[in-house]
Amino acid sequence: MKTTGIILHSGLLAFLIGISFALPSTAQAQLLTPSSSDQKHYLIAQSEPDEAYDPFSDYSEFDEDSDEEADVNFFRNGRFLTVGIAAGYRGFTGNFADQYSAAPDFGLYLTYFFDLRLAMSLGFQTGDHNVKFTANDKAVTYSGNVSITSINFDLKYYMNTQNVTRGLADLNPYILGGLGQFYRTYTLSGLDGYSRDSTMGFDIGAGLEIPLMRKKAFLGIQGTYHYVNFSDENKTRVSNGGGTDVLDKPLSGDMYDVLFILGMNF
Repeated sequence: MKTTGIILHSGLLAFLIGISFALPSTAQAQLLTPSSSDQKHYLIAQSEPDEAYDPFSDYSEFDEDSDEEADVNFFRNGRFLTVGIAAGYRGFTGNFADQYSAAPDFGLYLTYFFDLRLAMSLGFQTGDHNVKFTANDKAVTYSGNVSITSINFDLKYYMNTQNVTRGLADLNPYILGGLGQFYRTYTLSGLDGYSRDSTMGFDIGAGLEIPLMRKKAFLGIQGTYHYVNFSDENKTRVSNGGGTDVLDKPLSGDMYDVLFILGMNF
């Protein structure tokens, strides 16, 4: 009986010792083996050679920001449309200066702005001038009136004045150039059948605008030279209805005008 108890005691002791050795190894195995919740997943980026360059997605953020800034500046400080009335003085060059008298002219202007610097202008001008021709060594004199009307399409470019002094920065200087259609109508005493003709011409000029009423209006001054070539230019003969007289001076020259423009901005 005593021997049996000793054997049972020894077997229980060996079982407990085996469990004690097995438990640390199992716990260590559990600690070394990461759980599914502790595992981290990584995605490896892949690139395909055909999609290495995309012209629609490859852009410069700096250029886009500058364009956006320019648009915001235009909507905040720019003008879309201006309408103005003009009055000024028209003169002539060449022999026209001796045959046509300088006189006031009047007009209307409509200007559309593409951005802060570039604009397109549509203008209408008209004016009457006294005219006097002499022919056959001043033996014959033609006098009367000539009316000149023009429709002008010009592009305006406004200068950047941000780097000048504060007083001059508010001014808007510009240069212009374009085309014009000029109509000339004579009303002369003693000359029949000398009525109306027209020609195309070129415009070149410059101007300056002074803002008024918190930039809602402006007062401008503009000087323009008009290069014209009428059908009788450089000719010394004119029909008087019954014959042909020889003019003492040929018809030749161009036009220029200086205008004051009062306009409204929209």
